[in-house]
Amino acid sequence: MSSPTGPASGLPVRMPRPRQPGRHRRPEPLAAPEGAPALVLAVPGTPAAATRSLAEEVVSIARSELPGLDARIGYLDGDDGEFPTLQAILTHAAEERTARYEQARAAGADVKEPEGPVAVVVPLLAGPDNALLRRIRQAVMDSRIAADLTDVLGPHPLLAEALHVRLSEAGLARADRARLFTVATAADGIVLAAVGGEEAVQAAGITGMLLAARLAVPVMAAALDQDGSIASIAEQLRSSGSQQLALAPYLIGPEMNPAVIEEAAKEAGCSAAEPLGPYPAIGKLALAKYTTALGIAPQQVQGAPVR
Repeated sequence: MSSPTGPASGLPVRMPRPRQPGRHRRPEPLAAPEGAPALVLAVPGTPAAATRSLAEEVVSIARSELPGLDARIGYLDGDDGEFPTLQAILTHAAEERTARYEQARAAGADVKEPEGPVAVVVPLLAGPDNALLRRIRQAVMDSRIAADLTDVLGPHPLLAEALHVRLSEAGLARADRARLFTVATAADGIVLAAVGGEEAVQAAGITGMLLAARLAVPVMAAALDQDGSIASIAEQLRSSGSQQLALAPYLIGPEMNPAVIEEAAKEAGCSAAEPLGPYPAIGKLALAKYTTALGIAPQQVQGAPVR
């Protein structure tokens, strides 16, 4: 039993922890607002078990960052069976929202009729690919569902971090260039391979500059889908003094056949790292696109510091 002046029995009393002042205070945990639109990850490429696993990991990361998030996966080339199409996912999300509203009304709840977008569609693309983006936009239009479509995930410092990690995993870069050890196979020049033509190459070049700062080696972007682009950039790097090149796919993975990446590495005469895949940054960037589109939280997704 305690009194306003303290514990009556002399025992300690657990007091509420004061809120830490200043800019370094711990932020309040965020959660998805009730009734918020679904985040629909638009996955390009031929559906497969590996693609589904990758997409599921990406949305799992997004859910862990924003509890209560309704995150779904729609395949651009789905079969409406094991791999539901983007249109089907949007239609289902709209039907569920309407059903929840009608159930609430039937139960006597005073609820407003749903308004605003049913979903926010986030393309699972590191950089701009106009052909794929047109197909995603057309799929959203064909669904006749109110949905917002965000930009692609890059360029962003977190993608440079992810590229660095994939290169180090393949033994093509030091995991931390500040440590006093060497990697015998570390590349002294990086070909950053993008898909989507010249616009994609230019966008990849921005992330490439960030990667170059991390690795302290030259990085040049090239187009996987343009004949001769990879070989030309490899030759430029060698002409400038790089002797041991590496190819870094600026791709999540599903948007390109792995055989194309292997062929590009042979064309450049070098080894290749793995695509970005379900690196944690991908889920965080997808969520940032979603929250920014809705304006429900300021999103400043920070990359790891350059080492």
